[in-house]
Amino acid sequence: MRMKTIWPACVFLWATLQRGILQVVELPDSVWNCCEGDILVLLDSSGSVANYEFSRMLGFTAKLLRPFSLARGHVRVGLLQVGTAPNLEFGLDVHSEQRSLQKAFLGVAQLQGSTNTEAALRVAQRLLTETRVPKVLLWLTDGVELGKVDEPIAQLKAQGVSVLIVSTVHGDYQVLQRAVSPPLESHLYSVDMDNIDIITEEMRAAIIRIIRAERLRATDVTSRGAVLQWRPVLSTLSGYYELWYNTVGNAHAEARRILPGQTSSVALTELQPQTTYSAFLRPESNQRLFNTLTVSFTTLPDLLSPAVVSVSESGARQTRVSWGPLQPALVARYTVEYGVIPSGAVSSVMAQSHQNSTVLTNLEPGTQYLVTVSALYKNGKERAMSVKACTQEAPAASLPALSDLQLNPAAHEEVQVEWKARQQGLTGFWLTWEKGNTHSSSSIYLPPSSHSTRLTHLAPSSRVCVSPVYSSGRGEGICCTTEK
Repeated sequence: MRMKTIWPACVFLWATLQRGILQVVELPDSVWNCCEGDILVLLDSSGSVANYEFSRMLGFTAKLLRPFSLARGHVRVGLLQVGTAPNLEFGLDVHSEQRSLQKAFLGVAQLQGSTNTEAALRVAQRLLTETRVPKVLLWLTDGVELGKVDEPIAQLKAQGVSVLIVSTVHGDYQVLQRAVSPPLESHLYSVDMDNIDIITEEMRAAIIRIIRAERLRATDVTSRGAVLQWRPVLSTLSGYYELWYNTVGNAHAEARRILPGQTSSVALTELQPQTTYSAFLRPESNQRLFNTLTVSFTTLPDLLSPAVVSVSESGARQTRVSWGPLQPALVARYTVEYGVIPSGAVSSVMAQSHQNSTVLTNLEPGTQYLVTVSALYKNGKERAMSVKACTQEAPAASLPALSDLQLNPAAHEEVQVEWKARQQGLTGFWLTWEKGNTHSSSSIYLPPSSHSTRLTHLAPSSRVCVSPVYSSGRGEGICCTTEK
């Protein structure tokens, strides 16, 4: 026969009311966006729990968790039912908004069966494995025939899980006292289900104290700056933030700033490269006290200009050279030198300290250049970086035509063809001739070193054309006609 320890409901109600009178519940105007953590609800769904009690525990939990913002980076809520076998009603990543969470609570059905709490706690150990955020096991039970729970509860606590318990007045209070995480007075409640709503605010405040996201983070750290971010705890309160920071070991060189209450981030500039800083943020409000948040970070080594040199907008006669990062406070000027590879004459242009690009003009088409950008620093030091740049081939239509073409009779029906042309950029010549009597044509390709050739079997009045060939196409040619 199962035995229950029956405690008068009025005694527990009186004790709870007394505790509520003695303890001031610090609850902000809104808990939205206040916290980050995982809350797993362990709900006794066995046959020892009356249907009415089960319904009241569900309603209490839904109301308790309604103010929290849900999602990763905020609060995640899961529901695990205790019965003959554990039943995961929904996991921690299922609900990311309150409407679906509240609907899910309304749809939970009681399992009945025996109270296999030990098996459910083993499942809870596997679910509450996130090490980055605070974790809460909210256990709602009638406290009857709990089984061997001491060992799995101890293992959960070793994982960093805070155990909070709400029990009916007929629960095994001694077992629950051992299971709950300290402090006992704010983490363990024994109430009659008719009066469970009176502990809502105190229980919510206890959860908030565990998962309140009071963290100061340093992001976007560079050699000369960083961004500090925090959760805005003063967004609904009057007040301001006091920020101060200094290099580690040099508290005298301290910088202080006052920031508005709606602020949630601030950019720090003009920091020293490769230096460790400590930053402190204290929310100030006449409505409640806040902890001072702190973070340490180390700036990156200084990236001296030019660290990157690139070319763009290349044409046949010009190209743009860009470099970075810009450091006008450190650099006096830039010099850009360029010359044809491998041993062309070197030209140079000057650029101001606030410039990060320049256009090189009067270049040769289809030519490779070595471009070097040098930064002269105000302290006399110099840093340089080089890059190769290739100009495009000039369009065929704009390339110069042949300057001369001569047809010299050599023998019967033979002609010596001679021409003059600029060599630069040429890939060859295209020679075409037309026989005067038959009007049939022939053609031949000649290498760029050729400047003459002999044509045979030409009839009088044959037309001969020579065209320069470039990689981009055939240029404008010259034509002549043989004598009659």
